[in-house]
Amino acid sequence: MAAQLSDPPPNSSCKIMTFRPTMDEFREFNKYLVYMESKGAHRAGLAKVIPPKEWKPRSSYDDIDSLMIPAPIQQIVTGQYCTPRHLDYEDLERKYWKNLTFVAPIYGADINGSIYNENVKEWNIAHLNTILDVVEEDCGISIEGVNTPYLYFGMWKTTFAWHTEDMDLYSINYLHFGEPKSWQVNSL
Repeated sequence: MAAQLSDPPPNSSCKIMTFRPTMDEFREFNKYLVYMESKGAHRAGLAKVIPPKEWKPRSSYDDIDSLMIPAPIQQIVTGQYCTPRHLDYEDLERKYWKNLTFVAPIYGADINGSIYNENVKEWNIAHLNTILDVVEEDCGISIEGVNTPYLYFGMWKTTFAWHTEDMDLYSINYLHFGEPKSWQVNSL
């Protein structure tokens, strides 16, 4: 049955969606993005993709001890925050909000590079095979953090604001190791 004019668009509630592609689906980055948009994932401004278990961006992390963070910053957070209602991670969240403005965390941001293995073909942040790759390859234009990968390092309590990416482009993040990220959505 064709969609009626009065049918709401997919994900009209703008819910943050989670996707779990198979390895076959995961192999075609652009095709999977089209699928996610067809489900309305873009309406929330954020979607979570859980890679297939057999996909690994790096065979081992044993050789990254020599990575240097050239200019770590100490984050100073001021102001008052209200903790949104949350069903999981109660103790962690309570500690985060209670201690946010005490003992500023160290954060390494905007570090050029990737720690993906070069032979990783699927969702390799350094080689996504998008129009941005054409800009770099054909025109020789490298826009750091837009058509080149950036690394970010954070410790407990580092904070990064959810924001619109440069020129409203999509952004992709992969957590290589460490504790899971917690997303907080605050209404102003």
